[in-house]
Amino acid sequence: MLPMVIELDGRYCGQITLGNIVRGALRSAWIGYWVASDVNGKGVATAALALGLDHAFGPVGLHRVEATVRPENEASRAVLRNVGFRDEGLLKRYLDVHGQWRDHNLVGMTIEEVPGTVSDMLIRTGRAHWA
Repeated sequence: MLPMVIELDGRYCGQITLGNIVRGALRSAWIGYWVASDVNGKGVATAALALGLDHAFGPVGLHRVEATVRPENEASRAVLRNVGFRDEGLLKRYLDVHGQWRDHNLVGMTIEEVPGTVSDMLIRTGRAHWA
């Protein structure tokens, strides 16, 4: 597992984690993230996820990264779409969340789907800029 801190203006405000990193023929992992509620909706999660994916596809050397998200979590689903994840299906009763088995959407991305880096793609398409 590879946890990474999200820092904004010198303040810890979240985390990105690459987990279940598999080498060999598969070269894949899952990515997860969270941000503090006071930075929700400000592009922090999108920027951090893009940088995490760039690290996964670059120095870590992965071919595929996937994530899961609860269907009702529209904000997180938007973050995943914004960085280029594609829908792969519904995982029924996938995780126990507060004592109840919850469905999750599975999304995925491979390095072939990323022309350059995810960060550059966000900038090229006008969804991000360097501050």
